[in-house]
Amino acid sequence: MVSYHYKFDKVLTVREQEKSETELAYKESVMVFEKVATELYDLLKKKEETMDAQNNQLTNGLSINHIHHYSNYIVGLQKRIDTLQKEVMQARSKMKWFEEKLLERTLEVRKFEKIKEKDYILFQQEQQRLETIQLDEISSLKFQNKEIR
Repeated sequence: MVSYHYKFDKVLTVREQEKSETELAYKESVMVFEKVATELYDLLKKKEETMDAQNNQLTNGLSINHIHHYSNYIVGLQKRIDTLQKEVMQARSKMKWFEEKLLERTLEVRKFEKIKEKDYILFQQEQQRLETIQLDEISSLKFQNKEIR
C-alpha cells in the first residue's frame, strides 16, 4: 500500500507558521494595548481625585500658591492623558489590524486543512479501488488456475 503524501504539505506548514507568528504578534499587541489603557485609566482616576481634593480644599480655603500648584499639576496630567489617549488609539488600531490578520491566516490554514482532508479521503477511495481491482485480478487468476486443472 502506498503511503499518503499531501501535495500542499509545505504550503500548509508555512501557513501554520505564519499563523503562529501572527498570533504571537496579536497577543503582544493586546498586552501593549492593555498596558497603555490601564495607564490612561490610572491617570484619569488620578486627575479626578486631584480635582476632587482641590474642590474640597477650595471650600475650606486655599492659598493662591496651592491653587496654582493644583492647576499646573492638572494641566500636566491632562497633557499626559492626551498623549496616552493617542497611544491607546494607536495600540487599539494595531491590535485590530493584527486581529484581522490572524483571522485571515486562520481561515487560510483552515482552507488548506479542509483540502487536505478531502484529498486524503480521495486517496483512501483510490487505494480501496486499487485494492478491489487487485483482489479481482487475484480472484480471476485463481479461478483460471482451477479451470485449467
